[in-house]
Amino acid sequence: MQYLFSVIHDRANSGTPEEAVTIDAFNERLQAEGHWVFAGGLGGPDTATLVDNRGAAPVLTDGPFVETKEFLAGFWIIEAADLDVALRLASEGSRACNRKVEVRPFLAG
Repeated sequence: MQYLFSVIHDRANSGTPEEAVTIDAFNERLQAEGHWVFAGGLGGPDTATLVDNRGAAPVLTDGPFVETKEFLAGFWIIEAADLDVALRLASEGSRACNRKVEVRPFLAG
């Protein structure tokens, strides 16, 4: 089963060199143990563009879709046998990046 780990934070580009080292070590372990699918950090909400093409023409809007104190700062997509494994890995990821991590399963499709 695949899970999305959303890294939640209140500041963009605020990682320290020490956090980068622990994140890299966590990523390497995910890869070695076969859990790794993909991961990445994201620019801050001020770098976002909302695209809405539900009408007659696309509408592009600069800035975040929602004004909020916390936002998606990065993510992991991982493979795990079950939710218990995913939650254990998310706990370790949260410690590695020093941020909150939300866990959501991908829908079977």
